[in-house]
Amino acid sequence: MIRTGLIGYGLGGSAFHAPLIDAVPELELAAIVTSRADAVGERYPGVQAVPDVAALLVDPDIALVVISTPNDTHFPLAGAALEAGKHVVIDKPFANTVAEAEALIALAEVKGRVLSVFHNRRWDGDFLTLRNLVDQGSFGEITLYEARWDRFRPALRDSWHENAGPGGGILIDLGPHLIDQALALFGPPERVTADITAQRKGSLVDDYFELTLHYGRMRALLSSASIVPAPRPRFAVHGTKASFVKHGLDPQEAQLRAGARADDPYHGVEEPAQYGVLVSSDGSKQTVPSERGDYRRFYSGVAQAIYEQVPPPVAPADALACLRIIELSRQSAAEGRSLPF
Repeated sequence: MIRTGLIGYGLGGSAFHAPLIDAVPELELAAIVTSRADAVGERYPGVQAVPDVAALLVDPDIALVVISTPNDTHFPLAGAALEAGKHVVIDKPFANTVAEAEALIALAEVKGRVLSVFHNRRWDGDFLTLRNLVDQGSFGEITLYEARWDRFRPALRDSWHENAGPGGGILIDLGPHLIDQALALFGPPERVTADITAQRKGSLVDDYFELTLHYGRMRALLSSASIVPAPRPRFAVHGTKASFVKHGLDPQEAQLRAGARADDPYHGVEEPAQYGVLVSSDGSKQTVPSERGDYRRFYSGVAQAIYEQVPPPVAPADALACLRIIELSRQSAAEGRSLPF
């Protein structure tokens, strides 16, 4: 088993990384850097609560370090872990800038360590379902792809996510998920057009974006907004043969936040009422059962990359491409024009 240390036990660490690592047989959750020692002891009695990062990094038995901390700490913590000879997983975003991401990739290559990014939404059940439909040619030629992640959060929160600075805002928070899914389906776009703004009164960061990725005559629209009482479809894909419309989010996050185990047989199984609908060009409709989502596949892939020296489940180059699009999107929105990728 690969002894694993987790840095951070907030929402990301407690609801995602710790239970997923604990549920993957090849990994051992050995230590967590947190001030919440009581919470760790209650949930994971055999796991050591470590007071600071330095104590974790000097432990020779820790082979893999997972970073789930505020965005502006990802780069320095990942750099320190790689310098200490650890394999590293970083929660999204990979870093706050392209330059930081490139530096981490170069350092991982010099150190010969596995570096990957937790783009877990590749293993959402609805996305797996959509990817199967694309691979089967169900849409014919795809002309329009829409992926939206809406929330109703009109009130500002006292959170680092909403602090002004390079790590705050919804584009750097949810954008990596939506962009990574689009790149996984279609590859790099030709051009990017973006509209990014703050819609909530007093907001110091962006809380709305709509990105258009240009692929020939096909368009991929990626959007998130914070004042949407009735969320738009999570996915809407249209082509010459059919359309697919899917509402609702993959259930894994809600299940994990409620304390469910990731190895429960019903984990990641979506309710039939949330299934998407495939509408053929002749008007006929077909309900498409969602694939079972499974974020454990990410961590199983990380273990395989360490053991067998195969590529990690999310290549650093993929996460770097996401950051390039985010930076290009900000420039596009500021200048009011489309920009080549």
